[in-house]
Amino acid sequence: MSHDLEHDVGGGGILSNNILWIGVGLGVFILIGFILPTPHSILEVVEKYGFAKKMMDWEIAHSVAEAAHVTMLVLGIIPMAVIFFATEAIPIGLTGILMPTLAYFLHLLPRNAIGKSFAGDAPMFLLGVLAMGVAVVDVGLHKRLAAWLLGWTKGFTVPIFVLCISMAIVGSFISAHAMCAFMTPVMMAVYLGAVAAKSQGGRIEHDPALAKFLLFALCFSLNVGGVGSPAAGGRNVIMMGFWSEYNVPMDFFTWMKYGLPLVPILGFLVAVYMLLLFKRKIKTTDLTPGLAAIKDETRKMGKMNYAEYVTFGMLILILILWIVGGEELGLGGPSLLALLIPVVFRTTDWRKILGGISWDAWFMYCGALTLGALLKESGAALWLAQTFLDILSGVGMNSGFGLWVGLSGLSGIMTNFMSDAGTTALLGPIVIPMGIMTGVHGEPWAVGLAVAFATSFAHFLIVGTPNNAIVYGLGVYPDTGRRAIHPMDFLKYGFVLFIISMLVVWVVGFLVIYNIVGFPDGILETAKTALEAGAK
Repeated sequence: MSHDLEHDVGGGGILSNNILWIGVGLGVFILIGFILPTPHSILEVVEKYGFAKKMMDWEIAHSVAEAAHVTMLVLGIIPMAVIFFATEAIPIGLTGILMPTLAYFLHLLPRNAIGKSFAGDAPMFLLGVLAMGVAVVDVGLHKRLAAWLLGWTKGFTVPIFVLCISMAIVGSFISAHAMCAFMTPVMMAVYLGAVAAKSQGGRIEHDPALAKFLLFALCFSLNVGGVGSPAAGGRNVIMMGFWSEYNVPMDFFTWMKYGLPLVPILGFLVAVYMLLLFKRKIKTTDLTPGLAAIKDETRKMGKMNYAEYVTFGMLILILILWIVGGEELGLGGPSLLALLIPVVFRTTDWRKILGGISWDAWFMYCGALTLGALLKESGAALWLAQTFLDILSGVGMNSGFGLWVGLSGLSGIMTNFMSDAGTTALLGPIVIPMGIMTGVHGEPWAVGLAVAFATSFAHFLIVGTPNNAIVYGLGVYPDTGRRAIHPMDFLKYGFVLFIISMLVVWVVGFLVIYNIVGFPDGILETAKTALEAGAK
């Protein structure tokens, strides 16, 4: 079999010079964190909003100036982390470990707060989801999933449209992260069947472009499904909570009226975009052999056996617990059952689970959580948000459509650097009062939806969402175990799709759906009354 797999991104040229990018990353960090003077606006933010007092209470700063210096250090870490994650100047798992290491040695957060970013609900959730993917593949259940979903399709174009549209819709109601774990091995199984059918002489001629195409089509489709309903993610529920604080709550069905019509459109555009982007690069343009191979293997497997029933039951149980468990169980608690159940019921060996988990992806994501905590607790995220909002005001985008575009753009960019829930939690308390004060009808809901919708589009950085980390971690060639995706691929293929996704929300969402569905009478006045009452 051919082991000469290549990455068409980062495989040569300047991006292959790790020493150069390590130097660039460290240089940017030193420049921002230790050389550039601290802007007066940062001093104002850390003092006015209590960040300085909090840091002094934590004993990581002894004055406003020292607190502002901590904020500058965090602002310096951001571009360095992005450079390291994108170029893999050092392994992405080590870049993840670098985040808490810097937080410890530079005293940027209290020690217990740093540890929580590696042991909280989100890390346990990702760990369980990665283990879930290993268990599903080990018993062969992923092949049945592929046969159920795509087995009736043939050719190349039809399977892709079915995949993208169906995954976008499913991702609106069922955990997109879980679907990534289920379907990533499916995509690679279809890939291997397709290229094996075209290969000759018993030697598999790999088609890296096809592998990337299938994996990114899956990942991006599940990402965009996040706008469809409150069940798609915690950030939507967080925004609904902010509306309740202003006495203008939104129910589940009402959210769907604004968000769900966007989902099939976005899924369709993901398919079109991926086809236009990859069609000329792909050598294997018929997925039928891969799909047929999956169906044949499924038939040879016969009826579902004990291990498959246990694994399928585990998936259903975890999904139910995610839906009904609420805040009591979180996402991490049910996810950990994916490490326990396969071993207890003897369907998957414990060593196989440990060996199959992508620890590189896990450490990378945990490091991103640490970076998100640094952004939030240091005031760096608030300062960046306010700076952006000042720019919006300066160009006349401080109300109505202009405000929605600006805030959603800010939210979309930020969610690629920190968690979607963290982005919503940070921006929600800022943007809803901004919308109320504009006096525009329906603004409390309009700006909240604008921010929440955009957090689904973490397409262009690997750290933006667990979906990206899962696809990166589980997306390996079945015959060699080598990764099919390079971190830079997310930026290369995801940034343009991010722009397309935002344009769909701006045009279809803001100009069409907002006008057709409309906003209830009185929500602006009710929210304004609540805002004024809270200010007294």
